[in-house]
Amino acid sequence: MTDHTGAGAESASAHGDEPTLRASVEAILLVVDEPIDVVTLAQVLEEPRDDVAAVLRELAEEYGAPGRGFELREVGGGWRFYTHAACAPVVERFVLDGQHAKLSQAALETLAVVAYRQPVSRARVSAIRAVNCDGVMRTLTARGLVVDAGVDPETGATLYRTTPYFLERLGMASLDELPPLAPYLPDPDAIEDRDTEHA
Repeated sequence: MTDHTGAGAESASAHGDEPTLRASVEAILLVVDEPIDVVTLAQVLEEPRDDVAAVLRELAEEYGAPGRGFELREVGGGWRFYTHAACAPVVERFVLDGQHAKLSQAALETLAVVAYRQPVSRARVSAIRAVNCDGVMRTLTARGLVVDAGVDPETGATLYRTTPYFLERLGMASLDELPPLAPYLPDPDAIEDRDTEHA
């Protein structure tokens, strides 16, 4: 089996060259929202499937060692990071405490886009705000303000909408009570057309 963790590989990465296969796999695993399979990883990284599978096994073994707060698991044919079961009480306390914390400006702006454009994908929200919103969307979902609303039939992207809890927090009975701000938001279709022209 090829050694993906040797000193030579780490040295190349440290000098700004192409990242190692190990580093690339870790980077993708950190941003996926659902388990990713070996075939998809291999295609994205343009690496042999066996090499990618070997790296995943190595990482799973390393993260499975005692003292880690997270682990790499294969679930439903895909791989993803999960918090360690022993840390569940700490994570639960953090999440629950976060329910009472104020939303950041970025979170408020993202929530506004979802409220007016729902159902909407994260990619469209990011395009409207001109900044990656993945982390903020996860926060809003964890806070119970935004929820999965199915899949876009054209792109396959997950769609999101606001929740009844969102209305409750705003003291509204329905979305019809939202202030008429939607006309001032950029049209996602126009943004996509613009991005295509500049691609």
